[in-house]
Amino acid sequence: MTFQDGGSFDSNRVKKRSGGKIAAGGGIGVIAIALLSQFIDLGPLTPLIQQLLGGGSSTPSTETGLEGCETAEDANTKDECRYGWTLESLDTYWATALPQQTGIKYTAPGAVSFENQVSTACGSATSASGPFYCPGDQTVYIDVAFYDVLRSQFGTSAGPLAQQYIIAHEVGHHIENLTGLLAKAQRQGTGPESDSVRTELMADCLAGMWAGAAATTINPETGKPDLEPITEAQLRDALDAAAAVGDDRIQQAQTGQVNPHAFTHGSAAQRQKWFMNGYQNQDINKCNAFAAKDLG
Repeated sequence: MTFQDGGSFDSNRVKKRSGGKIAAGGGIGVIAIALLSQFIDLGPLTPLIQQLLGGGSSTPSTETGLEGCETAEDANTKDECRYGWTLESLDTYWATALPQQTGIKYTAPGAVSFENQVSTACGSATSASGPFYCPGDQTVYIDVAFYDVLRSQFGTSAGPLAQQYIIAHEVGHHIENLTGLLAKAQRQGTGPESDSVRTELMADCLAGMWAGAAATTINPETGKPDLEPITEAQLRDALDAAAAVGDDRIQQAQTGQVNPHAFTHGSAAQRQKWFMNGYQNQDINKCNAFAAKDLG
């Protein structure tokens, strides 16, 4: 989606961390391996992936605000700025939608844009973990270089709404956390009916809720929406990104076969279905994948 002129951005909404040296053998070059089990996950790398990345040293990181993102043009042309502006749009939407639909007050998640590696309350992670939400510190972590991997290794355009879908998905995990559903979920299981899959499909649905309402959600500071209406091409772009990281697509690409018993995030069709569920219905109750008898 495209941001409209007239908005503003709080440079401290996203903390930029840089300076950490990535572990030897790691980095974006192995992100495709990590994503086979970790795409848009809830925490840092599994021990197996950490072993693949190897050891290595790290240097102290520095933290600043996200500078150079003051205008809508910045948000529309720079991946990192789009991250920050999208978070503010999500904050505006959920500050009203969450209490209206659940009676729960929305508290904004922390947000970090990092390079190479990052320390979190869930442990240390590298860029190879992909975007993730850490419940321990209620913070979204993204290395925007991930979008280049979506283009080069997953065959998607990683256009604006595809990027925003990823951000909104991570904030969706924060909504699950605020409602208490995340704490109840058994996220270590696998399979097409597992809590792991239900957690991810619900986050896809919550992302769809924001996307469907973003162009009509009024920014109280400007008196108008931050975003222009979604085009059909942008919607297809987001759905393509959702499908590209379905468990079946990833398994097929790696092994040549599909094993539903190993699913952790849902199939390509499921991820698209649940995003559209939220997009069309705008109802958090209909996004509750834990209560669904049929995940699609």
